[in-house]
Amino acid sequence: MKTIELDDDLYFYIASQTRHIGESASDILRRLLEQPAHERVPVAEPLAVVQPSAVATRQGLQALLDSGELQKEEKSINRFMQVLSTLYRDDPVGFTQATEIKGRKRVYFSRDPEALRASGSTTKPKPVPDTPFWVITNTNTSRKQNMVAQLMASMGYGDEVIAQVCGAI
Repeated sequence: MKTIELDDDLYFYIASQTRHIGESASDILRRLLEQPAHERVPVAEPLAVVQPSAVATRQGLQALLDSGELQKEEKSINRFMQVLSTLYRDDPVGFTQATEIKGRKRVYFSRDPEALRASGSTTKPKPVPDTPFWVITNTNTSRKQNMVAQLMASMGYGDEVIAQVCGAI
């Protein structure tokens, strides 16, 4: 198996075409390029392998925590939105898993605000700053912390960092 270096926007586009959790990038590209599942297209030359490290892609969240910006913010909704925006900036592909986080009756995250409105009468969807995602905001602080904790866990963050971030919300 070979790996290739992609610009962030192209990588995000490919990841946004995921139809189910666990679908590989190869499967997505085969589907998009209309290639049969078992057909291998010959590669003209080997390509360099460059993958972002987990530490490099999570510096924004740590910087946000270290900066004290969250503590300066008076409203929990603003802290919540700052955290979500930073999580997206650190890992746009991992953030796509947010759409899998749901309540019993409500959808919490979506690219379409109408999908959020349709899941409840008082969801008050707002766009997550600098992302293509929307989130419901008519929840208490505890629910917001729970939503962030679930998202961060699905993105691979450790329990200690999750607790630190949720405590800051």
